[in-house]
Amino acid sequence: MSTSISFQEVDLSKKSNPDLIWDLDRVEKRDLAERFIRLFENRLCVYSESVSQLYTNYGLHFPSEIGRKMVVLPNPYAFHDTLHHISPSSVRKTGLCVLPGQFQDHKGLLLARLGSNGEMLQARPFKSALAQIISKLKQSGDVFLPVLVKGDLREFDQRMPYLHLHRLQLVNLPHLSAFERNDLQQTVTRKLLMLYRQADQLTC
Repeated sequence: MSTSISFQEVDLSKKSNPDLIWDLDRVEKRDLAERFIRLFENRLCVYSESVSQLYTNYGLHFPSEIGRKMVVLPNPYAFHDTLHHISPSSVRKTGLCVLPGQFQDHKGLLLARLGSNGEMLQARPFKSALAQIISKLKQSGDVFLPVLVKGDLREFDQRMPYLHLHRLQLVNLPHLSAFERNDLQQTVTRKLLMLYRQADQLTC
């Protein structure tokens, strides 16, 4: 059976995929931000708009030779874990962000909404907040499939790192078969479930 999702190894040396190199120049507390983002390594998929690919198996690197950068390096031995033909129109901002629990003297992770001016709103324990979002979307026949894109690692008031979340909308992938969309949903959900189960213990 033919499929429109194809797989291949990713060569980071090629300049055709700049989305895998994140600029951290605006992050003041780099060490804290590095520890925080590592909590999500292989627990959230990373999307590259420039090549329409979703990476589900990768490592995060902070090479000193290229300055204040973070490099998302897909596992070269798991090329089948790179999903292709994921159009940019299927990836949308959520207005949601994940932040360390110590922001509110809380253990584990928090999930919050961002206000129009970038302020944190309604920060709640990650697990209960996520369960509510998933339940609400399920009632309307939708699913919550969070992914990360370049620029999602940010800093609040130059003191606390946080991750903005994008989401994958399967309805905007009509060129994929029902089988492919289901496989994509299961892959992202499996990662999210791993994060959900560990959210109360994760700390930077």
